Amino acid sequence: MAKIFTANSSSLMVDGNPIEGVQGIDYRIVRQQGDVFALGSDERLTAYYGATRVQGRIQVASANAALDTLAGSGAMFQVVATLTHGEATRSVSFDDCFMSDKEFAISSGGHGETVYAFSATRVREEDSGGGGG
Repeated sequence: MAKIFTANSSSLMVDGNPIEGVQGIDYRIVRQQGDVFALGSDERLTAYYGATRVQGRIQVASANAALDTLAGSGAMFQVVATLTHGEATRSVSFDDCFMSDKEFAISSGGHGETVYAFSATRVREEDSGGGGG
């Protein structure tokens, strides 16, 4: 059964400090892949894998002073997202992160939003709690 996590009950911490105003977080894991073909054939025999890259983005209402400092300093940090719904919990930890990009946007009738992009050496996902659905 699928676990449905909700934004209202989830939290985000950077270097152990809670980040306020989080509107969302997204990440992707990209594995370098190469295909192996037999001589004289157009069908793939197997695949091999190389480096893994982890890229993430944190969307914050208006701005966040702690993330602004990291964007300007080039310092390494850790991000831990605790995704919850009911008793179901998933901890997503990003290790050895570096800020790679910062974007800000505001539109009429709305509020400002800053998107902080980061890269990480690895991501660890750990489930606990009850099932969801």
